[in-house]
Amino acid sequence: MKNTHPLRQHPVSDEIDLFDLLQAIWKQKTWVAGCALVAGLLGAIYAFMSPQVYQVSSVLRPVAINELDALNRSDVYKLSPADALAKVAVQLDSYETRLAFFRANPTLLAADERSGYSQAQSAEAFNLMLFDSKGSDAGNASLRVEMQYPKGVDGVAILKGFIDYAIARQRDQVGADLTVIVNNRLAELEGKIDNARKDYAREKAAKIAQLLENDSIKRAQLQDELDALRLALRVQRTQRLAQLSEAIAIARSAGIKTPSAVGTPQASPTQVTNQASALYLMGTQALEAERAALQQRTGDDFTSERVAEIGKELHLLEANREVDALKARGDDDMFIQNVEWPRAEIARLRGLNIDMNGLKLVTIDRPAQEPLSPIKPRKALIIVVSLSAGLMLGMLLALIRHLFQTRGERTPSTH
Repeated sequence: MKNTHPLRQHPVSDEIDLFDLLQAIWKQKTWVAGCALVAGLLGAIYAFMSPQVYQVSSVLRPVAINELDALNRSDVYKLSPADALAKVAVQLDSYETRLAFFRANPTLLAADERSGYSQAQSAEAFNLMLFDSKGSDAGNASLRVEMQYPKGVDGVAILKGFIDYAIARQRDQVGADLTVIVNNRLAELEGKIDNARKDYAREKAAKIAQLLENDSIKRAQLQDELDALRLALRVQRTQRLAQLSEAIAIARSAGIKTPSAVGTPQASPTQVTNQASALYLMGTQALEAERAALQQRTGDDFTSERVAEIGKELHLLEANREVDALKARGDDDMFIQNVEWPRAEIARLRGLNIDMNGLKLVTIDRPAQEPLSPIKPRKALIIVVSLSAGLMLGMLLALIRHLFQTRGERTPSTH
């Protein structure tokens, strides 16, 4: 009988028999179990040797609207509860705020500093997370603050202190903003009053100048009128003297020494003197007496009532009582118009008395509580994952060994 080669009895097949693979893995179960145990042991060592990390959280909610009523009623600074919560969130997320907090409370991170962290590094590594939850309206919004910290650090005290510090810092910021806004508003209002005061001073000076100018013009006009009137009176006196001289000559020629009624109508002596043609009828005695009186006259002002009136008006113009009253005003601010509202607003702003220390920006709905157990490392999960990884690694190694053994059996002998 002819011998058959073993390769011909077991032809090579490229198909993988899953049952054979499972059988091969089961035959090497000791190897697989050893890998799983080693991986599980390494995972357990890591789980128990890793530093423990704890987590603490706190929830902040918007305050009631009445808490911000005093601030909003000032009509200077408007702040809604939602905006106040958002501003506090910005402070909590600020690195500058964290660094300032740790510098103000160096003992809170003493454990980290002993391990080589500076205050700036601790503040930068400060594991704080903010979760903003918004409801259907602003009143349902909330802010959850979470912090993770290693064992040996008082995380509850840090979170509580930091939240209080951030709220106080934001409260101080609101107070500083309010002070700046009020000061700017006061400067603006005082600038308006100062401009009104300058405008009034210019108007007052212009009015005084106008009054004095009007008086000067009126005085000049009256003086011109007085000079013209006096000139006219002198001319009239000269003309009268000429008439009298002529009438005296006629009366002398006619031999009339006393008033004569011949050829004259019945009239009073005054009417007779006003008739130039019959002036000589007065007689030389009366005419010479009148001429002598006119020649001795030093002024004609008394002969005209207008001269007296002009003198009266000139005397009144020597002092302008309205100008004197304007110059004598002690407090011009009492006469400035349209500054009542700025003055009232200045008084209101200076009278603002908002208690910033009592200003409540947020409500701490859930304060930080001491955690019952660490969140890291999760020992059970690490051990389970390590065992699973070791089991899979052992199975993989077992399959590789089986494949190498199978390939060696299929290789033909050289004898």
